[in-house]
Formats: sequence, structure tokens, C-alpha cells
Amino acid sequence: MTDIIFFCGIILFLFATLGIGIWTARQIKGDSINFLVAGRRLTLPLAAATLMAQSVDSNATLGNTDLASEFGFWAGASLPLGLALCLLLSGIFFAKPMNRMGLITLPDFYQVKYGRLTEVLVSTIMVLSFGFLLAGNLVAGGYVFQTFLGTSYAFGVILIAIIVFVYTASGGMFAIVYTDAIQAVIAFIGTMVLFSFMAVNFGLDIPEGMGPLALEQLAAPAAGAAINWATLLALGLGDIVAIDFMARIFAADSPETAQRACLIASAGTVIIGVPFSIMALSAPQILAQAGITPEGPLLLALIKGVIPPVLGLLVIAAILAASLSTADGAILGTSSVIAHNVIGIRQGNRDIGGDRLLRLTRLMAFGITSLGVLFAVLVPQTGILLLLAFDLGFAGLLVPLAGGLYWPKANKYGALACVIAGTGTRLILFVFMPKMFGSDNTLLYIKNSIFTADFDGFPTLISPLVGLVAFITVSLLTSSGKKLGVQE
Repeated sequence: MTDIIFFCGIILFLFATLGIGIWTARQIKGDSINFLVAGRRLTLPLAAATLMAQSVDSNATLGNTDLASEFGFWAGASLPLGLALCLLLSGIFFAKPMNRMGLITLPDFYQVKYGRLTEVLVSTIMVLSFGFLLAGNLVAGGYVFQTFLGTSYAFGVILIAIIVFVYTASGGMFAIVYTDAIQAVIAFIGTMVLFSFMAVNFGLDIPEGMGPLALEQLAAPAAGAAINWATLLALGLGDIVAIDFMARIFAADSPETAQRACLIASAGTVIIGVPFSIMALSAPQILAQAGITPEGPLLLALIKGVIPPVLGLLVIAAILAASLSTADGAILGTSSVIAHNVIGIRQGNRDIGGDRLLRLTRLMAFGITSLGVLFAVLVPQTGILLLLAFDLGFAGLLVPLAGGLYWPKANKYGALACVIAGTGTRLILFVFMPKMFGSDNTLLYIKNSIFTADFDGFPTLISPLVGLVAFITVSLLTSSGKKLGVQE
């Protein structure tokens, strides 16, 4: 009976999401602006809901609980707290000026401020990083299908990828916004009900040295402080240059709406994400008492073996909602960047077949979805893939964005130097590190005796500093003394 409840509920949820997404396709009307930024008319409730849903992904739920249960509260909570910090900083410093510029994609900013070469280089890095982000959310779908529907992990990844691809390619940002709004409500209700059930029935027994007050997790390298700070900063600062977040900021109906939506979504991310970190601390003891040895994500083991089926189904829906709400944004964001910024198809470019940017973006969506599936199969981990995605942006892309808005002497030479030096440093350190955020580097590792597991976390902190020094130095050496305008 339990298996039937899970099977029917999951299938119903997925098909309902698919139906809503396809239904919104009527609002596109053959216009790439409608497809990419929802006609720039998102009101505050929709803008806040879609930003929060984009923030609360499978990494902030499944990845969060896995990390917190193994390494302590701050190892897991740094994921949602980092995402919340990003939205807070975006609301304070970036939302208003970025919305006011009337951009379509985030790389448009780098083209306006620094020229075509910087635009293409930045776009390439963003596409690579968001391939990891998409993969991290497909991983969650793969595990859910494997655990509750009896499919193989790879089949689950492919199936959820097909579903999110179909409704995203059909309805674009409109499909994302409407499905995100529903998914945000499901995630909030599922989290609150699950937390209440766990607290009332099992208590919140926190092992010594693992809880929120165990501040050595933020102060002592041996307790994972470097990794935890790297996580907070990679998300809190690196996620500011996330193409999916910025697309929602561009879609808001005014700069004021964009700012308020970021601040509301920041609070919502904390409310939904942190309870998973707290529940994770007592989860291993609960599973041990029930005689359950988890295979795969800890949260799924709790749902299958401890939590009542109806509540479990609600939580599964919340996890899938979190996964879908971020995967769709990653697909739309990366495919639009490839079509618009890499290939160079501009809005309003039409031929006999209609809007070329719209057609090509839909075509590119298939390619980026396939790339996400490949990464998800090769690296079946949730939290790590999210961190890799934003490490690259933090290393080389954030400083030129902030500098372009607030530093008059910033120029294209400094921007290029920062992107190359910061991101290059991060990639070099990545391939020489045996561990990444506490997990084995199974993606690409060159064995060496210089960089050990004790250095884990520091590459995230070092690389942006290298980029910052390059940006300031080269900009000052090449500055004409004029206030930055449009770079040719």
C-alpha cells in the first residue's frame, strides 16, 4: 500500500507540473522577451516566489541533510544560509541597478561594460558552471525515482530531465514562474510539517560538537571551518552572478519589485533550509534505532523507513519541487546564454521562421539538458555539484560585475584579467585537490604530493583574491582616468 501511495503521488505531481508548464506556452506568443524574461512583468508575489523556489533546491535539502549529519550543523546549513546571503546582498546592492538596465541575460552586462570578448568568455564559464548546477538537481530526481519507484538511478535522472526539459522549452520563464510558485508553497508546507513531526515524535537530539552552537565548525580547520566558510562564501557571493537568479531580477516589473523580491526570498530560504540541517543531526540515531542502514541520501531513508506514507509523499513532493524549480532555471538560463551571448543572436532578430533567438534557445535547451544528465551520472552527489557551480563564478565573475557597477576605473582589460586569473586559479587548484568540500574529487584529479585534503576549502577563498588583485592592478595600469562607459 505504501509503495502504491508513493508511486501514484509522484507520478501525479510530475504530470501536474508538466501540464502547468505546457499550458503557459500560450503566453510566449512567438516572442523571445516573453520566453526569456516573462515580458518583464513579474509582480512582487510571483518574483519573490520564483526567487525563493530557485534558491531552495535539492542541494539545500538532500545535500544539506547529508552534510549536516556527517560533519555538523554548519556543514549543511551553510548551503541554505549561503543562498539566503546571496539574495540579501543582491537585494541591497544589485537588484535595482541590474533591473533598471533592461538586460535579457547576465552576460549582457559584461558586453555592455566590457565588450564582446569578455561577454563570450564569461558566458562560457557560466554555461560550464550551470551544467554542474543542473546536474546536482537531476541527481535528486534520480535518487527519488530509484528509492520509491524502483527504477535505476540513471533512468530516474533521464526521466526527470525529460520532464523539466519539455515544460521549460515549451513555456520558458512563464512556465518556470508558475510552476515555481506552486513548488515554493509545497516546499514550505512540506518542510514545516516534517520538522513538526520529527520534533514531536523523536525530539531533536543533537550530538555534542555537531549543533548550531558548536562554533569550532567555523573557527577550527580540523572541525571543517575552511570548508564551511568556503561554502558560505561560494554561495553567498558566487551565486550573485547566477544567471537564473538574475533572469528573475530582470523579469520583475520594476527595480523596487526586484529588490523586495530578493529580500523576501532570502528570508524564505532560511525558513525552509535551516530545519533540514537541524533534523539531520538526530537522523542517524533515529535510523539506527529503526534498524535502517541508509543507501543514498539520508533524507530519503527517513521518508521510506520512518515517516508515515502520506507525510512522506508530501516531503518527496517538496524535494522534487526543489529539484525541478532549480533545474528549469538552469536549463533556460544556460540555453539563452549560448544562443544570445555565445552565438550572438540578438533579440528582435527575425526571419521567415519567426524569432530566431526563441528558436535557437529552445534548441540549445536540449543540449544543456543532455550535459546535465552526463554530469549527474558521472558525479551522483548533490551539495558538491552546487558548490562547484558557484565556485567558478565567485573566483572570476563577481568582481567585474561589482566593479562595473560601482568602480569608475574598471575597464575591459581588468575584467579579462580577473576572469582569466581568478577562474584559472580555481580550475588549476581543483584538478590538484584530492577532496572538494569534504568529498573525494571523482571528476578530475591529478595526483600530487603538494595539495592534500587538509587544504580543502582554501582554493575557494584564494582564487577570488587572485582575481581581485588582477582586476584592480590591470584596470589601474590601463585606465584612461575617464568614468567607465560602454566599452567597444
